[in-house]
Amino acid sequence: MPDELREAFNQAVCDELAAALGRIAHCVAQLRQEQIWSRSRPDMNSIGNLILHLAGNIRQLIISGVGGATDTRDRPAELTQSEPISSDELLEGIFAAVKEAQVAIQTASLEQLCALIPVKRYEWTGMQAIIKSVAHFRGHTQEILHTTRELLGEKYEFAGQR
Repeated sequence: MPDELREAFNQAVCDELAAALGRIAHCVAQLRQEQIWSRSRPDMNSIGNLILHLAGNIRQLIISGVGGATDTRDRPAELTQSEPISSDELLEGIFAAVKEAQVAIQTASLEQLCALIPVKRYEWTGMQAIIKSVAHFRGHTQEILHTTRELLGEKYEFAGQR
């Protein structure tokens, strides 16, 4: 992969993570603690659970899978956490995970991007893992945005309104 293409790829996926993270932070800033942890139905995830889940996914696929860090993910715990974690702590965790993922992406060698990495029952190249993780991050970001708008109704403030 030519250096220019690799740089463009790195910038695109890092920018996408940053943009989605900004949307998540924008939503969380408008919500009360109980709204962040509320579930519309018992089988649905709260915004808090989704934020934990997103941090776990990028840690597993990008930071560990591509970057080589030890995989310590506990996916079931992300989705069953019921004891509220403060919005500050949630955001601190997801911001740290995104920053670490961006570093892993930007410093990944061509070999790391092309090598097959085992993730659960799959084997993906580093590049596939990054793309899948960023798409997953974006998808749940839209879910968080939708849930926030449902919770707040007319009180939802679009970006730039504050």
